[in-house]
Amino acid sequence: MAVWRGSAYAGFLALAVGCVFLLEPQLPGSALRSLWSSLQLGPAPAPPGPGSPEGRLAAAWDALIVRPARRWRRVAVGVNACVDVVLSGVKLLQALGLNPGNGKDHTELRSRNDLKEAFIHFMGKGAAAERFFSDKETFHNIAQIASEFPGAQHYVGGNAALIGQKFAANSDLKVLLCGPVGPKLHELLDDNVFVPPESLQEVDEFHLILEYQAGEEWGQLKAPHANRFIFSHDLSNGAMNMLEVFVSSLEEFQPDLVVLSGLHMMEGQSKEFQRKRLLEVMTAISDIPTGIPVHLELASMTNRELMSSIVHQVFSAVTSLGLNEQELLFLSQSASGPHSSLSSWTGVPDVGMVSDILFWILKEHGKSESRASDLTRIHFHTLAYHILATVDGHWANQLAAVAAGARVAGTQACATETIDTRRVSLKAPREFMTSRSADGSRVMLNPNEPVVEWHREGVSFHFTPVLVCKDPVRTVGLGDAISAEGLFYSEVHPH
Repeated sequence: MAVWRGSAYAGFLALAVGCVFLLEPQLPGSALRSLWSSLQLGPAPAPPGPGSPEGRLAAAWDALIVRPARRWRRVAVGVNACVDVVLSGVKLLQALGLNPGNGKDHTELRSRNDLKEAFIHFMGKGAAAERFFSDKETFHNIAQIASEFPGAQHYVGGNAALIGQKFAANSDLKVLLCGPVGPKLHELLDDNVFVPPESLQEVDEFHLILEYQAGEEWGQLKAPHANRFIFSHDLSNGAMNMLEVFVSSLEEFQPDLVVLSGLHMMEGQSKEFQRKRLLEVMTAISDIPTGIPVHLELASMTNRELMSSIVHQVFSAVTSLGLNEQELLFLSQSASGPHSSLSSWTGVPDVGMVSDILFWILKEHGKSESRASDLTRIHFHTLAYHILATVDGHWANQLAAVAAGARVAGTQACATETIDTRRVSLKAPREFMTSRSADGSRVMLNPNEPVVEWHREGVSFHFTPVLVCKDPVRTVGLGDAISAEGLFYSEVHPH
């Protein structure tokens, strides 16, 4: 009985301390921890403030993130742009009269049922995906319902437009955007984004972004992470119609950085069209004056042949790449790279495996003494962490760049100006191997020194965890914001 009473007293005291935490958050932390310890209940849980791992990590980032000595002045971005219609995926499917069922991936959507099955497939994994909807009439019917749906929001969309918009937030940068810009998109763009008249068109291209939250349920389905499923019937971007306008605008604009995206939009086109257009992309890139770095932003793809062609034809012509974990693994599978037998990532992608694939890309397709390639940099991002891999001797300030990219992932997802430590959590592995195929070293994560650096045969790696937003306001465009921020803080060595 005495034991029971002791437990009960401890329980009541613990409850009282909890109330003190709640009602008097301004009390000194030392007083609260002392009170907790006197109950012999173990160490007090660290409040999500400056002393927490999240708080220490955010403070360390702020000290590390400095602008480079040589900064970009004029950035040209192309060629995919659209209007994103963002809404709840489950609510839209319900509005379309669809019921939950079994998930199934479709490389191309032809019907409402295909849409439902593909959405369920990816929501069940908590993974992002993007698909082409081939039936024009059905798509426009769904798009109208989505656009008029209560709570649906309209945003700047398309990798190029989103990257341009992010760069335009810096008033000392001049930004050129080439892409199919309709009236709604033009209205949404920052005043600092210049769109050449040849890029303007009478009708907007709409992309539907079906979002879901972590833990959201539909029938038997439960999402492990917050993410989104994107689909469109987008012919202007699918044909990369603005590529020639983009290249012809560069001579007058004279950028010191070019960002190219939209190659994934060609998936809805015939093989012959893809082959011909890729050759034209190569010609366009070769027309960009020597010495101007070109960053290629990848996006979700399902066509292995197209991805393989991009790897073998385009990679050597660009200076920098941006991609996520889905694109990285698909790239390796398409071009017979390391760990390509893995069908998909399970949970947080293994750091050593990711590092091996990044190393392979730069060793097989990057700049070297024996290869005429311009590729020297890859910015990889996944929910829990980011890695910047660079060929030595070509880039500076990458420690700040990777930290800046990770910081913006936390602020943009939570829609806050700075990291709010109460709304984010550290999901990166606390220890990891730097390689799975070579003699990798074991690394222990330290929030006070959040950027980990290692080297392998002339390639430098900078790793940092992400402070993941617990309740994200918006997940779309995070990858584009990460790449833009990483580039903004990067400095390329002139050669």
